[in-house]
Amino acid sequence: MIWMSWRQFRTQAVVGAVALTVLAICLVILGMQLRHSYDAALALCQGRGDGCAGVMNEFSQRYSTRLYLLDGLLIVVPGILGTFWGAPLVARELEAGTHRLVWNQSLTRRRWLAVKLLVVGVAAMAVTGLFSLLLTWAASPYDQVTGDRFTGLLFGTRNLVPVAYAAFAVVLGAILGLTIRRTVPAMALTIVVFAVAQIAMPMLIRPHLLPPVSVTQPMTAETVRNLSSMKADATVRGVQIPGAWVVSHGELLTSNGEPVEPTRYHECVLLGPDAVPECLAGLDLHVEGAYQPADRYWSFQWLEAAIFLALGGLLLGLGLWRIQGRFR
Repeated sequence: MIWMSWRQFRTQAVVGAVALTVLAICLVILGMQLRHSYDAALALCQGRGDGCAGVMNEFSQRYSTRLYLLDGLLIVVPGILGTFWGAPLVARELEAGTHRLVWNQSLTRRRWLAVKLLVVGVAAMAVTGLFSLLLTWAASPYDQVTGDRFTGLLFGTRNLVPVAYAAFAVVLGAILGLTIRRTVPAMALTIVVFAVAQIAMPMLIRPHLLPPVSVTQPMTAETVRNLSSMKADATVRGVQIPGAWVVSHGELLTSNGEPVEPTRYHECVLLGPDAVPECLAGLDLHVEGAYQPADRYWSFQWLEAAIFLALGGLLLGLGLWRIQGRFR
């Protein structure tokens, strides 16, 4: 059964291997370029008193576009594999009627489904895992400089979670094909469901996987300069903790915990962008927020991977139960 499943799948496997080889060559070249540029940036930093901020910012800007394109590609690869490898896996057999020949042999239906999913699922996990491994290696100098591994796009394209995404997507596509029994509708629905899962996880589920740590951030002049934005209602955005994931922050508070008076805040804002940091720092303000420490990164990776693998396991169990129904 494994040999037969492989023969049915070998064309897709060859296409995947060729695409992965091309990506591997590009990523190795990019990784070497990144390391050379990073070493050059470190050399320029010697003797500088500004903490290398300007040099490292130039380094990250130089490669950000290429890395974001690769990140975007990897984030959709599991969905592509689930759509084009998983969805037709069973639906195509049911449409063509070839399942009857197999089911009339000594092979059970459940074993037939399990073996087909094993072959295609392992292949999808291998392709996605190798892509993720190469991208994680190539982008490591960039990730070290930016320190934003928790962001939605980067977190989903590094280390373990892309492999779990691939396993879930393939099983999802196969079970939808088993249920709908039509290849094209199963492929379309696989895209929709996987996209919803990819959006819901970082926005609704990931922030609650572990309880955040509360923090009070003093609004020093340097902190104000590094903010991404300040709003007219005395709230701020962009408070950063190196390497951590800031979950929430907002209103500017005085030393006694009361909201800052709008008139005093606007007096500082009206002074102009150059004078705002020192003016606000003189008001002794702070922001209360919550964050996930940098050392929880791998905990989040394992938890999210476990969730998607568990969902894939539940779908597989549903498929093994469903296939025992009345198919003609």
